[in-house]
Amino acid sequence: MSDFRGDGEAALDWVAGYLERVGELPVASKASPGDVRGKLSPFPPEQGEPFEAVLRDLDAAILPGITHWNHPRFFGYFANTGSDPGILAELIVAALNVNAMLWTTSPAATEVEELALDWLAQLLGLPEGLHGHIDDTASTATIVALAAARELRPGGHVLTSEHANFSVEKAARLLGVECRFVPVDGDYRMRVDALAQQIEGAAAVVPTAGTTSTTSVDPVREIAAVCEQAGAWLHLDAAYAGSAAVCEEFRWTLDGAELADSIVINPHKWLFTPMDCSCFWTRRPEVVFRAFSASPEYMPEREGSVTDLKDYGPALGRRFRGLKLWAVLRCYGRDGLQALIREHVRLAQLFASWIEEEPGWEIAAPHALSVVCFRREGSDEDNAGILEHVNRSGEAFLSQTRLDGRLVLRLAVGNARTTEDDVRRAWAALREAAV
Repeated sequence: MSDFRGDGEAALDWVAGYLERVGELPVASKASPGDVRGKLSPFPPEQGEPFEAVLRDLDAAILPGITHWNHPRFFGYFANTGSDPGILAELIVAALNVNAMLWTTSPAATEVEELALDWLAQLLGLPEGLHGHIDDTASTATIVALAAARELRPGGHVLTSEHANFSVEKAARLLGVECRFVPVDGDYRMRVDALAQQIEGAAAVVPTAGTTSTTSVDPVREIAAVCEQAGAWLHLDAAYAGSAAVCEEFRWTLDGAELADSIVINPHKWLFTPMDCSCFWTRRPEVVFRAFSASPEYMPEREGSVTDLKDYGPALGRRFRGLKLWAVLRCYGRDGLQALIREHVRLAQLFASWIEEEPGWEIAAPHALSVVCFRREGSDEDNAGILEHVNRSGEAFLSQTRLDGRLVLRLAVGNARTTEDDVRRAWAALREAAV
């Protein structure tokens, strides 16, 4: 082991330098399978090595194998940001190294997490009185919601849109619950009439605010009416689009959210909080508690009003995730968050206007937020070739989906460091690849 202060300064210097130059690096890694391991020793060291050796291999072996999600021209999937306050908070989280499973195991970890969730609920316009906690991802939050639904209606099936994230189907599989899919309309939103035909016997319905392929927003208010009549749990997956509700003009993304039994929103997608931070709220915490609570002898139940977070999800060991969300909300504030969200939507709409104006290109889906689905006229193979060329070039990174049987390209704006010039460079790379 080496000098902690000296090594810490070296590590912080490395991080600061990386963030300053990440925009100059190729976005996607060009590593082949085995390249990274091939540059590292296959055997553990007999004696400890200095931390400077770790930093040396970080540059020589690991960084070439990184696809840079923190790059301003990472436009794939849902772009994200490890922001400065979030990164620094992660350092403190690691230093404190607490387990937030019980209130007694670190009261501050529980209470800061609850406070951060209350702050975020206020920023998003969610109703008062919700019980909130932080999971690692929306996949885990979906498991929590469906487990609660199964608690109320064992044997019932789960209904979700055919454009829902795969995490819904995966959660249903893990819980031994059948997952059925509801068709969508021309704007890729769940059809309420089709839902009504399939609702009998359903334990849960999972609409989406911001589907993975197109960011379409299901009609939650109408879906809620069907769920209420049928007695089905309504879980709103707003992992992406829910963040936009920090801006009043985008509050429509959470229309009807107050009627949901549970909601998930991911600050690690579009609220500039490093992975992993997925916020889950419910207006029926007693049902979630029934699904997950347990008190072995070494974890005695505590009298009083405190919360033991291990009773509201599958994990016992829990990181102090609330600290990084709290730090991000404090350092950006409402104004800072709104400014970034609005700029990202502006950049996406600007990119869409270039697609619409360019002969031979077309918009493939509505684009109200910061994701644009588009394609070049031609075959799926032509479009796949364009995507591969751009991603391989290192100039930008985009992803794909399939709509109405056709391969479609996706550009997702969501990094705090992305500028108009970055979007222009991505468009130039696309045009060049299409020649």
